[in-house]
Amino acid sequence: MPDTSRFALRGSTADIEEGLAFTPKFDADGLITAVATDAASGDVLMVAHMNAEALAKTIESGEAWYFSRSRKALWKKGESSGHVQRVIELRTDCDQDALWLKVEQAGPGACHTGRRSCFYRAAPLGQTGAVRLEFREGDKTFDPNAVYPGPAKA
Repeated sequence: MPDTSRFALRGSTADIEEGLAFTPKFDADGLITAVATDAASGDVLMVAHMNAEALAKTIESGEAWYFSRSRKALWKKGESSGHVQRVIELRTDCDQDALWLKVEQAGPGACHTGRRSCFYRAAPLGQTGAVRLEFREGDKTFDPNAVYPGPAKA
């Protein structure tokens, strides 16, 4: 079980929804979903997960830390690429099971594919049959092979 001792124990629904105690609700894997948006434009840059340690490091350092579900490892955004996210504001939703990070994104992008945002494709609405994605803002802003050593990492 993750060390959540840095955060208050979850209380009543009223305490969680209206109180000032930060009581993040981690899922069965010890993770909480984190959405990072550009603080200036509001654009969604990425969605990732944090464990208690990543959340504590983010709060302490003012820079975004996440937990990779695929690598089962803690990582600081921009550690390999230099594309660090400086957190301007960190919010939680009403039941404290999701986080919203407003960040200043260093470098040309947040996505390990070389794009500014991880949300560069859309599923068109009103389609019947097999759904095909469409590129939106899909131009690469950097070469991920030049930025990341070995296989690309976010």
